[in-house]
Amino acid sequence: MQGGDLLQAYQVQLARRASWRWTGEVREAGQQTVIADGPLCSVGECCEVIERNGRRHPGEVIGFRGRRVLAMPLRNTEGIQYGDRLQALGMRPSLPVGAGMVGSLVDAMAMPLDGRRAPHPEQWWPLDGVAVGPLERVPISAPLETGVRVLDGMLTVGRGQRVGIFGGSGVGKSTLIGMMTRGTAADVTVIGLVGERGREVREFVEESLGEEGRRRASVFVATAEESPLLRMRAAQAAMAAAEYFASQGKHVLLVLDSLTRYAMAAREVGLAAGEPPTSKGYTPSVFTRMARLVERAGNFSRGSITAFFTVLMEGDDQQDPIVDAVRSYLDGHVVLSRTLASSGHYPPIDVLDSLSRLMPAVTSEQHRKHAAIVRSLLATYRRSEDLIRIGAYKTGTDRELDRAVVLLPQIEAYLQQRSDERISLESSIVQLEELTS
Repeated sequence: MQGGDLLQAYQVQLARRASWRWTGEVREAGQQTVIADGPLCSVGECCEVIERNGRRHPGEVIGFRGRRVLAMPLRNTEGIQYGDRLQALGMRPSLPVGAGMVGSLVDAMAMPLDGRRAPHPEQWWPLDGVAVGPLERVPISAPLETGVRVLDGMLTVGRGQRVGIFGGSGVGKSTLIGMMTRGTAADVTVIGLVGERGREVREFVEESLGEEGRRRASVFVATAEESPLLRMRAAQAAMAAAEYFASQGKHVLLVLDSLTRYAMAAREVGLAAGEPPTSKGYTPSVFTRMARLVERAGNFSRGSITAFFTVLMEGDDQQDPIVDAVRSYLDGHVVLSRTLASSGHYPPIDVLDSLSRLMPAVTSEQHRKHAAIVRSLLATYRRSEDLIRIGAYKTGTDRELDRAVVLLPQIEAYLQQRSDERISLESSIVQLEELTS
């Protein structure tokens, strides 16, 4: 780092430290929240509870109850006593960012989880950023190569697009994410693991991501036992890091696993702040928070953020309020089928239920024509699948169905791929054309 950059970093730190701060006194404390008389502060502001022995509990102001301040510590409320000080820090949550983040594995507070030294921050980026205005966005016109044949051939994604990966638990979301992070043609990969089981973090980093994927990735982790604020901040930190890299002119692949757990954490915060539960217990602010987070990705004049958000479908229910809301926010959705997964079909992407809304903008007419033929054959076969399996269909009755039956083994082979295999976009298109010629 140059001397000027080093000085700027210290100046940023100095600006973040006020010479005096407002304080109040703790009057109530529960499992997750603290209520205090004062201080003068605003919702979303950073704060800390200071015990009599000097121990500090960093947190965030989440609301007000009458004249009292409602705050939520980032860790827990253990040790907080009546009369302890609640101090407002006069700043919003932010993330230390810099080129040194590439290859890092950190928690929601940007502290290393792998024993390495924390990279020196070049600047601080707000966690709750502001989405770019609709007229400031650049139209998406270039395809993004993911290395996954079924995505590149049948559900082509554009650079700067936002796509949801919908599926129940245990259907292969992590495997698909690993394939994309290793094979996608992006300058930097940013991954947010929100509410993951602690056991799965290492498995994902070492097996799904691998050494090759980790070298150009920045991973933010908040495990399931951590506070809802930290789980939310892991998602926000991943988005903030992606925004920083995009502002440097880089094309970023952002993978957030999962948006559902982010919504669940936001629900806990909303309920603690006194919001009324509405749809399936989710508070109104949950849907606003999700929309704000999703809208921060896109294609910009400098750089881009192509975002994949995984969404858990409880009981494989596509009518879940979170699933339904997220589908309306995004530019496409990839549905993972438990039936396909149980039959050994990987990746278990249900092509007929999946859609890339921007595929027409980033593909040729010839490519779309061949993809439409395959989709039509799959739909034709599915309509009559039961008749075929029980032997009630007689060959020659329907020419289109006859063709679908003949080509089905080749189509299924095209839609499947080993997790360690990477197929170029060009090869995916050529193989698709050969399939339908």
